[in-house]
Amino acid sequence: MVTIPNIISILRVPLALLFLKQDILIRATAIVLAMVSDGLDGFLARRYQLSSRLGTLLDPLTDRFFIFFVITVLFSEGRITNWEVGALVCRDVSLMLFGCYLAVMGRLKNYQFRAIWCGKATTFLQFINFLALALHIPVPSYLYGVYLILGVLAFAELYLSKEVVTS
Repeated sequence: MVTIPNIISILRVPLALLFLKQDILIRATAIVLAMVSDGLDGFLARRYQLSSRLGTLLDPLTDRFFIFFVITVLFSEGRITNWEVGALVCRDVSLMLFGCYLAVMGRLKNYQFRAIWCGKATTFLQFINFLALALHIPVPSYLYGVYLILGVLAFAELYLSKEVVTS
């Protein structure tokens, strides 16, 4: 279903590609626009009842694409280390582990996925982190520990809210 919120979500793909330009202003603009689009697509979908199954898949997929693309570029430029990459993707590892848990328990196909607080917080902090790096503001390595904590909390939040499983 083609809706304005879905189009806004899809726009994060070309915004990520702008990160290939080694221009501070272009990168900062791409990150700010990705942040705005991340909030705007969901707001419009809820406000105007334009939510769709496609939209619930597109939004997190385009978020992940943007984030993983930017992480890859920053890593290839030597702007972030292996440890920082691992910390930045900790929440995503938690989501995969939770998916494996659901699959092993035979509950994956009946699980109703929804946004979680830790996921929203992680994505917001990743955008802020990327903006700082794009603007050549150093991010102390120890701050990446927050992503590890949010990754563990994301798994706990998913596990504790598993009663969302439908029969």
